[in-house]
This record gives sequence, C-alpha cells and structure tokens, in this order.
Amino acid sequence: MPLAPTLIVLAAGALAFPLATYRSRRPRDPGNPPLIPFGAVQFVALVVVVLMLAHLVTLLTGQPLTGRAPR
Repeated sequence: MPLAPTLIVLAAGALAFPLATYRSRRPRDPGNPPLIPFGAVQFVALVVVVLMLAHLVTLLTGQPLTGRAPR
C-alpha cells in the first residue's frame, strides 16, 4: 500500500477513536440501548492506528518490521 492510502486509513482510525469515545460516554435513555457497540469500535480503531503506524515506519525507512522469532 502506498503512502497516501496509509495516511488516509491512519487518519480515519485516529478520527474514529475519539468519536467512538464521545458516543460511548453520552447519557443513554433507559429503554433505548445503543445499536453500535462503541467499545468495539474503539478497539478496532486502535488496532487500525497501531497497524498503520507500523506500516508507515516500513514505508518511511524501507526496512520491513520483522518479528523476534528466529527463522
């Protein structure tokens, strides 16, 4: 994935996290549960941000990130 789509996905994840946090902290009506689990949205947004940051490091340095496991 080139640099521009990586930055777009990173920005979308970084924007989705605070929006989901805001929506999860709003007061709810007692008989009206939320249809979207905003805690799950926060988790997915956080995973997307971490993965895109790792991918951004590989794009900017030219070195792929390798695990600690021996080959």
